[in-house]
Amino acid sequence: MELINQHTKKIMEGCKIRALDAGLSFDDETLEYIVTNRDLIELSPKVMIPTLYDYWVHDVEVLKEKGKYELYPGNPYETVINTRPAISFYNDNNPDWLNVMIFYHVIGHIDFFQNNIFFKHTWDYDFTARALSDKRLIARLRSEKGRFVDYVIEFARSIDNVVGYHSELSMLSNPHKTKKEKRIDYYFDVFLQSEKKVSISDYIKEIEKYNGYKSRFRDAAEESFFSDIEKKHPEFETLFNKYLNKKSSKKIDVLQYLIDHSPFINKEENSWMKPVLEVIRTTSIFFQPQIRTKIMNEGWASYWHEKLFLADDRIKGHEVDFARVNAGVTAMPRVGLNPYALGMRMFYFLEEMGDKGKYSYDFQKIKDANERQEFDAHKGKGQEFIFNIRENFCDFTFINTFLDQDFMTRNKLFVAGKRLNKERMVYEYFVKSKKVNDYRKMIIDVLYHPPYIEIDETKSKNGSLYLNHLFEGKPLVNEYIANTMMGIEYLLGAPVHLETSEVTLSAAGPAAPFLLPGIPVPPPPQPDEAQEQIISWQRVLYTMDKKKLTKKKL
Repeated sequence: MELINQHTKKIMEGCKIRALDAGLSFDDETLEYIVTNRDLIELSPKVMIPTLYDYWVHDVEVLKEKGKYELYPGNPYETVINTRPAISFYNDNNPDWLNVMIFYHVIGHIDFFQNNIFFKHTWDYDFTARALSDKRLIARLRSEKGRFVDYVIEFARSIDNVVGYHSELSMLSNPHKTKKEKRIDYYFDVFLQSEKKVSISDYIKEIEKYNGYKSRFRDAAEESFFSDIEKKHPEFETLFNKYLNKKSSKKIDVLQYLIDHSPFINKEENSWMKPVLEVIRTTSIFFQPQIRTKIMNEGWASYWHEKLFLADDRIKGHEVDFARVNAGVTAMPRVGLNPYALGMRMFYFLEEMGDKGKYSYDFQKIKDANERQEFDAHKGKGQEFIFNIRENFCDFTFINTFLDQDFMTRNKLFVAGKRLNKERMVYEYFVKSKKVNDYRKMIIDVLYHPPYIEIDETKSKNGSLYLNHLFEGKPLVNEYIANTMMGIEYLLGAPVHLETSEVTLSAAGPAAPFLLPGIPVPPPPQPDEAQEQIISWQRVLYTMDKKKLTKKKL
Protein backbone atom coordinates (compact mmCIF):
# COMPACT_ATOMS: atom_id res chain seq x y z
CA MET A 1 0.00 0.00 0.00
CA GLU A 2 1.46 3.37 -1.03
CA LEU A 3 0.32 6.94 -1.70
CA ILE A 4 -0.76 7.74 -5.26
CA ASN A 5 1.80 9.41 -7.51
CA GLN A 6 1.81 13.13 -8.24
CA HIS A 7 0.33 12.65 -11.72
CA THR A 8 -2.78 10.94 -10.32
CA LYS A 9 -2.98 13.41 -7.41
CA LYS A 10 -3.09 16.29 -9.89
CA ILE A 11 -6.00 14.60 -11.69
CA MET A 12 -7.88 14.21 -8.43
CA GLU A 13 -7.29 17.81 -7.35
CA GLY A 14 -8.92 18.84 -10.64
CA CYS A 15 -11.91 16.66 -9.72
CA LYS A 16 -12.20 18.46 -6.38
CA ILE A 17 -12.35 21.88 -8.07
CA ARG A 18 -15.16 20.74 -10.40
CA ALA A 19 -17.07 19.12 -7.52
CA LEU A 20 -16.87 22.26 -5.36
CA ASP A 21 -18.08 24.36 -8.30
CA ALA A 22 -21.07 21.99 -8.63
CA GLY A 23 -22.09 22.70 -5.01
CA LEU A 24 -20.56 19.82 -3.05
CA SER A 25 -19.00 20.64 0.31
CA PHE A 26 -16.07 18.78 1.86
CA ASP A 27 -12.69 19.25 3.53
CA ASP A 28 -9.98 20.04 1.01
CA GLU A 29 -7.42 17.68 2.57
CA THR A 30 -7.70 14.00 1.52
CA LEU A 31 -5.39 10.98 1.36
CA GLU A 32 -5.39 8.46 -1.50
CA TYR A 33 -3.59 5.11 -1.51
CA ILE A 34 -2.85 2.59 -4.26
CA VAL A 35 -3.58 -0.97 -3.12
CA THR A 36 -3.70 -4.45 -4.59
CA ASN A 37 -6.75 -6.69 -4.44
CA ARG A 38 -5.04 -8.71 -1.71
CA ASP A 39 -4.51 -5.52 0.32
CA LEU A 40 -8.25 -4.87 0.09
CA ILE A 41 -9.00 -8.44 1.22
CA GLU A 42 -6.89 -7.89 4.34
CA LEU A 43 -8.43 -4.48 5.07
CA SER A 44 -12.07 -5.44 4.51
CA PRO A 45 -12.62 -7.30 7.83
CA LYS A 46 -11.40 -4.15 9.61
CA VAL A 47 -13.96 -2.07 7.69
CA MET A 48 -11.04 -0.55 5.75
CA ILE A 49 -9.60 1.08 8.90
CA PRO A 50 -5.91 0.01 8.85
CA THR A 51 -5.42 0.93 12.52
CA LEU A 52 -8.44 -0.97 13.91
CA TYR A 53 -7.71 -3.34 16.81
CA ASP A 54 -6.68 -6.92 16.03
CA TYR A 55 -9.16 -9.72 16.64
CA TRP A 56 -9.15 -13.39 15.63
CA VAL A 57 -12.41 -13.08 13.62
CA HIS A 58 -10.61 -10.64 11.29
CA ASP A 59 -8.02 -13.31 10.49
CA VAL A 60 -10.74 -15.87 9.76
CA GLU A 61 -12.46 -13.43 7.38
CA VAL A 62 -9.18 -12.75 5.57
CA LEU A 63 -8.62 -16.49 5.01
CA LYS A 64 -12.19 -16.92 3.80
CA GLU A 65 -11.96 -14.02 1.35
CA LYS A 66 -8.59 -15.22 0.05
CA GLY A 67 -10.19 -18.60 -0.69
CA LYS A 68 -13.02 -16.89 -2.55
CA TYR A 69 -10.58 -14.76 -4.51
CA GLU A 70 -8.66 -17.83 -5.69
CA LEU A 71 -11.89 -19.22 -7.17
CA TYR A 72 -13.56 -15.97 -8.26
CA PRO A 73 -10.99 -13.17 -8.71
CA GLY A 74 -12.54 -9.72 -8.65
CA ASN A 75 -11.38 -6.15 -9.07
CA PRO A 76 -12.90 -3.68 -6.55
CA TYR A 77 -12.92 -0.12 -7.87
CA GLU A 78 -12.49 1.91 -4.67
CA THR A 79 -13.17 2.22 -0.97
CA VAL A 80 -13.38 5.41 1.08
CA ILE A 81 -13.51 5.78 4.86
CA ASN A 82 -14.98 8.57 6.96
CA THR A 83 -11.89 9.88 8.73
CA ARG A 84 -10.11 13.21 9.14
CA PRO A 85 -8.68 13.52 6.54
CA ALA A 86 -10.83 11.22 4.42
CA ILE A 87 -8.85 8.22 3.15
CA SER A 88 -9.62 6.36 -0.08
CA PHE A 89 -8.07 3.28 -1.69
CA TYR A 90 -7.65 2.60 -5.42
CA ASN A 91 -6.73 -0.49 -7.36
CA ASP A 92 -3.18 -0.54 -8.65
CA ASN A 93 -4.16 -1.16 -12.29
CA ASN A 94 -6.73 1.61 -12.88
CA PRO A 95 -6.24 3.83 -15.98
CA ASP A 96 -6.50 7.62 -15.57
CA TRP A 97 -10.03 7.92 -16.99
CA LEU A 98 -11.29 5.30 -14.52
CA ASN A 99 -9.61 7.08 -11.62
CA VAL A 100 -11.45 10.27 -12.61
CA MET A 101 -14.79 8.45 -12.50
CA ILE A 102 -13.93 6.70 -9.25
CA PHE A 103 -12.71 9.86 -7.56
CA TYR A 104 -15.95 11.66 -8.37
CA HIS A 105 -17.75 8.76 -6.69
CA VAL A 106 -15.42 9.08 -3.68
CA ILE A 107 -16.04 12.84 -3.46
CA GLY A 108 -19.78 12.12 -3.36
CA HIS A 109 -19.21 9.82 -0.37
CA ILE A 110 -17.01 12.36 1.41
CA ASP A 111 -19.60 15.10 0.90
CA PHE A 112 -22.26 12.78 2.34
CA PHE A 113 -20.10 11.79 5.35
CA GLN A 114 -19.33 15.40 6.20
CA ASN A 115 -22.82 16.88 5.78
CA ASN A 116 -25.42 14.24 6.68
CA ILE A 117 -26.62 14.79 10.27
CA PHE A 118 -26.56 11.06 11.03
CA PHE A 119 -22.74 11.29 10.85
CA LYS A 120 -22.61 14.32 13.15
CA HIS A 121 -20.89 12.46 15.99
CA THR A 122 -17.99 11.59 13.63
CA TRP A 123 -17.15 15.15 12.56
CA ASP A 124 -14.96 16.35 15.42
CA TYR A 125 -12.18 13.76 15.55
CA ASP A 126 -10.06 11.45 13.41
CA PHE A 127 -11.20 7.88 13.94
CA THR A 128 -7.99 6.35 12.55
CA ALA A 129 -5.96 8.06 15.29
CA ARG A 130 -8.39 6.90 17.97
CA ALA A 131 -8.43 3.39 16.50
CA LEU A 132 -4.62 3.27 16.63
CA SER A 133 -4.69 4.26 20.30
CA ASP A 134 -7.35 1.57 20.95
CA LYS A 135 -5.27 -1.02 19.09
CA ARG A 136 -2.22 -0.30 21.23
CA LEU A 137 -4.33 -0.45 24.39
CA ILE A 138 -5.74 -3.88 23.51
CA ALA A 139 -2.31 -5.18 22.44
CA ARG A 140 -0.89 -4.12 25.82
CA LEU A 141 -3.75 -5.76 27.71
CA ARG A 142 -3.28 -8.98 25.71
CA SER A 143 0.34 -9.12 26.81
CA GLU A 144 -0.81 -8.82 30.44
CA LYS A 145 -4.13 -10.72 30.54
CA GLY A 146 -3.79 -13.19 27.68
CA ARG A 147 -6.83 -14.83 26.10
CA PHE A 148 -9.26 -13.24 28.59
CA VAL A 149 -9.06 -10.01 26.55
CA ASP A 150 -10.52 -11.87 23.55
CA TYR A 151 -13.28 -13.34 25.72
CA VAL A 152 -14.29 -9.82 26.78
CA ILE A 153 -14.14 -8.57 23.17
CA GLU A 154 -16.28 -11.48 21.97
CA PHE A 155 -18.91 -10.99 24.70
CA ALA A 156 -19.02 -7.24 24.04
CA ARG A 157 -19.28 -7.64 20.27
CA SER A 158 -22.29 -9.92 20.71
CA ILE A 159 -24.32 -6.90 21.93
CA ASP A 160 -22.63 -4.04 20.05
CA ASN A 161 -25.59 -3.85 17.64
CA VAL A 162 -27.87 -2.52 20.43
CA VAL A 163 -25.71 0.47 21.39
CA GLY A 164 -27.51 3.75 22.05
CA TYR A 165 -26.64 5.38 18.73
CA HIS A 166 -29.74 7.59 18.56
CA SER A 167 -29.38 8.82 22.13
CA GLU A 168 -25.76 9.82 21.40
CA LEU A 169 -26.92 11.61 18.26
CA SER A 170 -29.78 13.40 20.02
CA MET A 171 -27.40 14.97 22.54
CA LEU A 172 -25.42 16.51 19.65
CA SER A 173 -28.51 17.56 17.67
CA ASN A 174 -30.16 19.27 20.65
CA PRO A 175 -27.77 21.84 22.13
CA HIS A 176 -27.84 22.34 25.89
CA LYS A 177 -30.59 24.74 26.95
CA THR A 178 -30.59 27.04 29.94
CA LYS A 179 -33.03 26.46 32.78
CA LYS A 180 -34.91 29.57 31.64
CA GLU A 181 -35.42 28.08 28.15
CA LYS A 182 -36.44 24.71 29.59
CA ARG A 183 -39.03 26.40 31.83
CA ILE A 184 -40.65 28.07 28.80
CA ASP A 185 -40.68 24.78 26.86
CA TYR A 186 -42.14 22.94 29.83
CA TYR A 187 -44.89 25.51 30.40
CA PHE A 188 -46.16 25.56 26.82
CA ASP A 189 -45.38 21.99 25.73
CA VAL A 190 -46.12 20.00 28.88
CA PHE A 191 -47.79 21.96 31.65
CA LEU A 192 -50.58 23.55 29.60
CA GLN A 193 -51.14 20.64 27.23
CA SER A 194 -50.59 17.56 29.43
CA GLU A 195 -51.06 18.75 33.00
CA LYS A 196 -53.85 21.31 32.63
CA LYS A 197 -55.16 20.15 29.23
CA VAL A 198 -56.31 23.65 28.32
CA SER A 199 -58.45 24.37 25.28
CA ILE A 200 -56.88 25.64 22.06
CA SER A 201 -58.29 29.12 22.60
CA ASP A 202 -56.85 29.33 26.13
CA TYR A 203 -53.51 28.02 24.86
CA ILE A 204 -53.39 30.76 22.20
CA LYS A 205 -54.25 33.36 24.85
CA GLU A 206 -51.26 32.21 26.92
CA ILE A 207 -48.98 32.56 23.90
CA GLU A 208 -50.31 36.07 23.26
CA LYS A 209 -49.85 36.90 26.93
CA TYR A 210 -46.21 35.73 26.81
CA ASN A 211 -45.56 37.73 23.62
CA GLY A 212 -47.03 40.78 25.37
CA TYR A 213 -44.56 40.35 28.24
CA LYS A 214 -41.69 40.02 25.72
CA SER A 215 -42.57 43.29 24.01
CA ARG A 216 -43.07 45.20 27.30
CA PHE A 217 -40.31 43.82 29.55
CA ARG A 218 -37.78 42.40 27.04
CA ASP A 219 -34.93 40.82 29.04
CA ALA A 220 -37.05 40.65 32.20
CA ALA A 221 -40.02 39.12 30.36
CA GLU A 222 -39.56 35.53 31.60
CA GLU A 223 -39.13 36.55 35.23
CA SER A 224 -42.25 38.72 35.20
CA PHE A 225 -44.29 36.17 33.23
CA PHE A 226 -43.48 33.25 35.52
CA SER A 227 -43.99 35.38 38.61
CA ASP A 228 -47.62 35.74 37.53
CA ILE A 229 -47.83 32.05 36.59
CA GLU A 230 -46.70 30.95 40.07
CA LYS A 231 -49.42 33.12 41.65
CA LYS A 232 -52.01 31.42 39.46
CA HIS A 233 -50.47 27.93 39.64
CA PRO A 234 -48.44 27.57 42.87
CA GLU A 235 -47.68 23.93 41.99
CA PHE A 236 -45.88 24.90 38.77
CA GLU A 237 -42.32 25.10 40.16
CA THR A 238 -42.62 21.73 41.94
CA LEU A 239 -43.86 20.04 38.78
CA PHE A 240 -41.16 21.72 36.70
CA ASN A 241 -38.34 20.51 38.98
CA LYS A 242 -39.81 17.01 38.93
CA TYR A 243 -39.84 17.16 35.12
CA LEU A 244 -36.18 18.29 35.04
CA ASN A 245 -35.10 15.39 37.26
CA LYS A 246 -37.00 12.93 35.10
CA LYS A 247 -35.53 14.31 31.85
CA SER A 248 -32.00 14.25 33.20
CA SER A 249 -32.09 10.48 33.63
CA LYS A 250 -30.56 9.48 30.27
CA LYS A 251 -31.42 6.05 28.91
CA ILE A 252 -28.29 3.99 28.52
CA ASP A 253 -27.61 0.90 26.43
CA VAL A 254 -26.51 -2.49 27.74
CA LEU A 255 -22.78 -1.93 27.14
CA GLN A 256 -22.84 1.46 28.87
CA TYR A 257 -24.79 -0.05 31.77
CA LEU A 258 -22.15 -2.75 32.21
CA ILE A 259 -19.37 -0.16 32.12
CA ASP A 260 -21.07 2.00 34.74
CA HIS A 261 -22.84 -0.50 37.01
CA SER A 262 -21.41 -4.01 36.66
CA PRO A 263 -20.22 -5.21 40.12
CA PHE A 264 -17.88 -7.68 38.39
CA ILE A 265 -16.20 -5.11 36.13
CA ASN A 266 -15.98 -2.53 38.92
CA LYS A 267 -13.81 -4.84 41.02
CA GLU A 268 -10.25 -3.53 41.10
CA GLU A 269 -8.79 -6.64 39.49
CA ASN A 270 -11.29 -6.44 36.58
CA SER A 271 -11.16 -2.69 35.93
CA TRP A 272 -9.06 -3.34 32.78
CA MET A 273 -12.27 -4.62 31.11
CA LYS A 274 -13.84 -1.14 31.12
CA PRO A 275 -11.63 0.39 28.41
CA VAL A 276 -12.12 -2.72 26.26
CA LEU A 277 -15.91 -2.33 26.44
CA GLU A 278 -15.52 1.38 25.70
CA VAL A 279 -13.50 0.56 22.56
CA ILE A 280 -16.18 -1.88 21.31
CA ARG A 281 -18.99 0.57 22.05
CA THR A 282 -17.42 3.67 20.47
CA THR A 283 -16.35 1.68 17.41
CA SER A 284 -19.89 0.39 16.92
CA ILE A 285 -21.42 3.86 17.31
CA PHE A 286 -18.93 5.26 14.79
CA PHE A 287 -20.05 2.79 12.10
CA GLN A 288 -23.80 2.90 12.83
CA PRO A 289 -24.66 5.69 10.34
CA GLN A 290 -22.87 3.92 7.47
CA ILE A 291 -25.11 0.89 7.95
CA ARG A 292 -28.22 3.07 8.18
CA THR A 293 -27.53 5.18 5.05
CA LYS A 294 -26.33 2.59 2.52
CA ILE A 295 -28.95 3.39 -0.17
CA MET A 296 -28.66 7.16 0.20
CA ASN A 297 -24.87 7.20 0.46
CA GLU A 298 -24.23 4.99 -2.56
CA GLY A 299 -27.02 6.66 -4.51
CA TRP A 300 -25.63 10.13 -3.82
CA ALA A 301 -22.10 9.08 -4.83
CA SER A 302 -23.39 7.39 -8.01
CA TYR A 303 -25.50 10.44 -8.91
CA TRP A 304 -22.47 12.72 -8.69
CA HIS A 305 -19.95 10.43 -10.37
CA GLU A 306 -22.26 10.22 -13.38
CA LYS A 307 -23.14 13.91 -13.45
CA LEU A 308 -19.60 15.22 -12.97
CA PHE A 309 -17.84 12.63 -15.14
CA LEU A 310 -20.07 13.26 -18.16
CA ALA A 311 -19.30 17.00 -17.94
CA ASP A 312 -15.53 16.43 -17.61
CA ASP A 313 -13.54 17.06 -20.80
CA ARG A 314 -10.89 14.56 -19.68
CA ILE A 315 -13.12 11.59 -20.59
CA LYS A 316 -12.96 12.16 -24.35
CA GLY A 317 -12.43 8.86 -26.10
CA HIS A 318 -13.59 6.82 -23.09
CA GLU A 319 -17.35 7.36 -23.25
CA VAL A 320 -18.05 3.72 -24.13
CA ASP A 321 -15.69 2.46 -21.42
CA PHE A 322 -17.47 4.66 -18.89
CA ALA A 323 -20.89 3.47 -20.05
CA ARG A 324 -19.86 -0.16 -19.60
CA VAL A 325 -18.46 0.35 -16.08
CA ASN A 326 -21.28 2.65 -15.01
CA ALA A 327 -23.95 0.20 -16.19
CA GLY A 328 -22.32 -2.57 -14.17
CA VAL A 329 -22.52 -0.43 -11.03
CA THR A 330 -25.90 1.27 -11.42
CA ALA A 331 -28.05 -1.21 -13.37
CA MET A 332 -31.46 -1.74 -11.73
CA PRO A 333 -32.06 -5.48 -11.20
CA ARG A 334 -35.51 -6.94 -11.79
CA VAL A 335 -35.12 -9.16 -8.73
CA GLY A 336 -33.29 -8.07 -5.59
CA LEU A 337 -31.87 -4.70 -4.54
CA ASN A 338 -28.95 -2.66 -5.87
CA PRO A 339 -28.52 0.30 -3.46
CA TYR A 340 -26.40 2.19 -6.01
CA ALA A 341 -29.12 1.98 -8.65
CA LEU A 342 -32.13 2.64 -6.41
CA GLY A 343 -30.50 5.57 -4.59
CA MET A 344 -29.18 7.21 -7.77
CA ARG A 345 -32.52 6.98 -9.57
CA MET A 346 -34.36 8.36 -6.57
CA PHE A 347 -32.07 11.41 -6.44
CA TYR A 348 -32.56 12.04 -10.17
CA PHE A 349 -36.31 11.64 -9.72
CA LEU A 350 -36.40 13.97 -6.69
CA GLU A 351 -34.34 16.59 -8.51
CA GLU A 352 -36.89 16.59 -11.33
CA MET A 353 -39.76 16.73 -8.84
CA GLY A 354 -38.14 19.71 -7.12
CA ASP A 355 -37.56 21.49 -10.44
CA LYS A 356 -41.22 21.08 -11.39
CA GLY A 357 -42.60 21.90 -7.94
CA LYS A 358 -44.19 18.47 -7.59
CA TYR A 359 -43.84 18.43 -3.82
CA SER A 360 -46.29 21.30 -3.50
CA TYR A 361 -49.77 20.94 -2.04
CA ASP A 362 -51.29 21.74 -5.45
CA PHE A 363 -49.57 18.75 -7.02
CA GLN A 364 -50.46 16.37 -4.20
CA LYS A 365 -54.16 17.13 -4.74
CA ILE A 366 -54.02 15.93 -8.36
CA LYS A 367 -55.32 12.37 -8.83
CA ASP A 368 -55.33 12.08 -12.62
CA ALA A 369 -52.19 10.26 -13.88
CA ASN A 370 -51.87 12.35 -17.05
CA GLU A 371 -52.22 15.63 -15.14
CA ARG A 372 -49.59 14.51 -12.64
CA GLN A 373 -47.21 13.68 -15.47
CA GLU A 374 -47.72 17.02 -17.23
CA PHE A 375 -47.58 19.18 -14.09
CA ASP A 376 -44.72 21.72 -14.15
CA ALA A 377 -44.64 24.79 -11.90
CA HIS A 378 -41.10 25.71 -13.14
CA LYS A 379 -39.73 26.07 -9.62
CA GLY A 380 -36.16 25.18 -10.63
CA LYS A 381 -35.21 24.17 -7.08
CA GLY A 382 -34.31 20.53 -7.71
CA GLN A 383 -30.65 20.79 -6.65
CA GLU A 384 -31.55 22.68 -3.48
CA PHE A 385 -34.17 20.03 -2.74
CA ILE A 386 -31.83 17.04 -3.02
CA PHE A 387 -29.06 18.77 -1.05
CA ASN A 388 -31.56 19.27 1.77
CA ILE A 389 -32.50 15.57 1.59
CA ARG A 390 -28.83 14.56 1.64
CA GLU A 391 -28.40 16.53 4.84
CA ASN A 392 -31.41 15.39 6.85
CA PHE A 393 -32.46 11.84 5.92
CA CYS A 394 -31.37 8.25 6.52
CA ASP A 395 -32.41 5.21 4.47
CA PHE A 396 -35.60 4.52 6.41
CA THR A 397 -36.94 8.08 6.28
CA PHE A 398 -35.73 8.46 2.67
CA ILE A 399 -37.58 5.36 1.44
CA ASN A 400 -40.62 5.91 3.63
CA THR A 401 -41.02 9.54 2.52
CA PHE A 402 -40.07 9.65 -1.15
CA LEU A 403 -40.53 6.21 -2.69
CA ASP A 404 -43.97 6.65 -4.27
CA GLN A 405 -46.12 5.19 -7.03
CA ASP A 406 -44.92 7.74 -9.59
CA PHE A 407 -41.31 6.61 -9.05
CA MET A 408 -42.30 2.96 -9.35
CA THR A 409 -44.20 3.58 -12.57
CA ARG A 410 -41.35 5.61 -14.05
CA ASN A 411 -38.81 2.86 -13.38
CA LYS A 412 -41.15 -0.10 -14.04
CA LEU A 413 -40.53 -1.58 -10.59
CA PHE A 414 -42.36 -4.49 -9.03
CA VAL A 415 -42.15 -6.99 -6.21
CA ALA A 416 -41.05 -10.39 -7.51
CA GLY A 417 -42.33 -13.66 -6.11
CA LYS A 418 -40.67 -17.07 -6.30
CA ARG A 419 -42.44 -20.40 -6.74
CA LEU A 420 -41.60 -23.99 -7.59
CA ASN A 421 -42.74 -25.29 -10.96
CA LYS A 422 -43.47 -28.91 -9.96
CA GLU A 423 -43.73 -30.13 -13.54
CA ARG A 424 -40.30 -28.89 -14.58
CA MET A 425 -38.85 -28.95 -11.03
CA VAL A 426 -37.36 -25.47 -11.31
CA TYR A 427 -37.98 -22.26 -9.43
CA GLU A 428 -39.54 -19.45 -11.42
CA TYR A 429 -40.00 -15.77 -10.66
CA PHE A 430 -43.22 -13.87 -11.27
CA VAL A 431 -44.58 -10.34 -10.79
CA LYS A 432 -46.18 -10.48 -7.37
CA SER A 433 -47.17 -6.82 -6.93
CA LYS A 434 -46.76 -3.40 -8.55
CA LYS A 435 -48.18 -1.51 -5.56
CA VAL A 436 -45.86 1.01 -3.94
CA ASN A 437 -46.77 -0.11 -0.40
CA ASP A 438 -45.61 -3.66 -1.18
CA TYR A 439 -42.37 -2.48 -2.82
CA ARG A 440 -41.64 -0.03 -0.01
CA LYS A 441 -42.20 -2.79 2.57
CA MET A 442 -39.83 -5.08 0.66
CA ILE A 443 -37.07 -2.44 0.79
CA ILE A 444 -37.67 -1.50 4.45
CA ASP A 445 -37.60 -5.18 5.46
CA VAL A 446 -33.99 -5.51 4.27
CA LEU A 447 -32.77 -2.32 5.97
CA TYR A 448 -30.63 -2.54 9.08
CA HIS A 449 -32.87 -2.52 12.14
CA PRO A 450 -31.39 -4.00 15.33
CA PRO A 451 -33.74 -5.00 18.17
CA TYR A 452 -34.73 -2.37 20.69
CA ILE A 453 -33.56 -3.60 24.08
CA GLU A 454 -34.09 -1.40 27.13
CA ILE A 455 -32.99 -1.88 30.73
CA ASP A 456 -35.82 -2.13 33.26
CA GLU A 457 -34.17 -0.94 36.47
CA THR A 458 -37.35 -1.50 38.51
CA LYS A 459 -37.07 -5.25 37.83
CA SER A 460 -33.27 -5.44 38.08
CA LYS A 461 -33.03 -6.62 41.68
CA ASN A 462 -30.19 -7.96 43.86
CA GLY A 463 -27.59 -7.02 41.28
CA SER A 464 -29.31 -8.83 38.39
CA LEU A 465 -30.09 -7.23 35.03
CA TYR A 466 -33.59 -7.22 33.48
CA LEU A 467 -33.63 -6.61 29.71
CA ASN A 468 -36.90 -5.82 27.98
CA HIS A 469 -37.16 -6.41 24.23
CA LEU A 470 -39.72 -3.91 22.95
CA PHE A 471 -41.31 -6.06 20.27
CA GLU A 472 -41.68 -4.49 16.81
CA GLY A 473 -42.98 -7.46 14.86
CA LYS A 474 -39.65 -9.30 14.45
CA PRO A 475 -38.56 -11.92 17.01
CA LEU A 476 -34.97 -12.27 18.17
CA VAL A 477 -32.84 -14.94 16.48
CA ASN A 478 -33.34 -17.78 18.94
CA GLU A 479 -30.04 -19.56 18.32
CA TYR A 480 -28.03 -16.53 19.53
CA ILE A 481 -29.91 -15.91 22.78
CA ALA A 482 -28.07 -18.43 24.98
CA ASN A 483 -24.50 -17.43 24.06
CA THR A 484 -25.28 -13.71 24.14
CA MET A 485 -26.89 -13.92 27.59
CA MET A 486 -23.98 -16.03 28.87
CA GLY A 487 -21.59 -13.29 27.79
CA ILE A 488 -23.65 -10.59 29.51
CA GLU A 489 -23.84 -12.70 32.68
CA TYR A 490 -20.04 -13.05 32.66
CA LEU A 491 -19.53 -9.28 32.29
CA LEU A 492 -22.17 -8.51 34.92
CA GLY A 493 -21.24 -11.20 37.43
CA ALA A 494 -24.94 -11.75 38.22
CA PRO A 495 -28.07 -13.34 36.66
CA VAL A 496 -29.53 -11.80 33.49
CA HIS A 497 -33.22 -11.79 32.50
CA LEU A 498 -34.53 -11.16 28.99
CA GLU A 499 -38.21 -10.55 28.26
CA THR A 500 -39.14 -10.96 24.62
CA SER A 501 -41.87 -12.22 22.24
CA GLU A 502 -41.88 -15.55 20.44
CA VAL A 503 -44.19 -17.47 18.17
CA THR A 504 -45.99 -20.13 20.16
CA LEU A 505 -48.77 -22.68 19.64
CA SER A 506 -51.82 -22.34 21.85
CA ALA A 507 -55.44 -23.45 21.94
CA ALA A 508 -56.50 -19.99 23.02
CA GLY A 509 -56.67 -16.90 20.81
CA PRO A 510 -53.60 -14.92 19.83
CA ALA A 511 -51.73 -13.32 22.72
CA ALA A 512 -51.52 -9.53 22.57
CA PRO A 513 -47.95 -8.60 21.55
CA PHE A 514 -46.03 -6.01 23.54
CA LEU A 515 -45.42 -3.22 21.03
CA LEU A 516 -43.92 0.25 20.89
CA PRO A 517 -46.52 3.06 20.76
CA GLY A 518 -47.73 3.59 17.21
CA ILE A 519 -46.45 0.23 15.92
CA PRO A 520 -49.33 -1.75 14.37
CA VAL A 521 -49.98 -5.25 15.66
CA PRO A 522 -48.38 -7.70 13.21
CA PRO A 523 -50.61 -10.53 12.07
CA PRO A 524 -49.47 -13.86 13.53
CA PRO A 525 -48.15 -16.43 11.06
CA GLN A 526 -50.91 -18.42 9.41
CA PRO A 527 -51.21 -22.03 10.63
CA ASP A 528 -50.84 -24.94 8.29
CA GLU A 529 -54.13 -26.46 7.06
CA ALA A 530 -53.55 -29.53 9.19
CA GLN A 531 -52.62 -27.44 12.25
CA GLU A 532 -55.45 -27.34 14.76
CA GLN A 533 -53.74 -25.04 17.25
CA ILE A 534 -53.56 -21.27 16.84
CA ILE A 535 -50.17 -19.67 16.25
CA SER A 536 -49.71 -16.48 18.26
CA TRP A 537 -47.13 -14.14 19.77
CA GLN A 538 -46.28 -14.95 23.38
CA ARG A 539 -44.21 -12.96 25.88
CA VAL A 540 -41.51 -15.15 27.43
CA LEU A 541 -38.80 -14.61 30.01
CA TYR A 542 -35.31 -16.07 29.57
CA THR A 543 -33.03 -16.26 32.61
CA MET A 544 -29.31 -16.96 32.50
CA ASP A 545 -28.01 -17.93 35.93
CA LYS A 546 -24.65 -19.66 36.48
CA LYS A 547 -24.39 -20.46 32.74
CA LYS A 548 -27.76 -22.23 32.79
CA LEU A 549 -30.56 -20.87 30.58
CA THR A 550 -34.22 -21.27 31.55
CA LYS A 551 -37.38 -20.01 29.89
CA LYS A 552 -40.91 -19.43 31.12
CA LYS A 553 -44.06 -17.97 29.62
CA LEU A 554 -45.44 -14.73 31.00
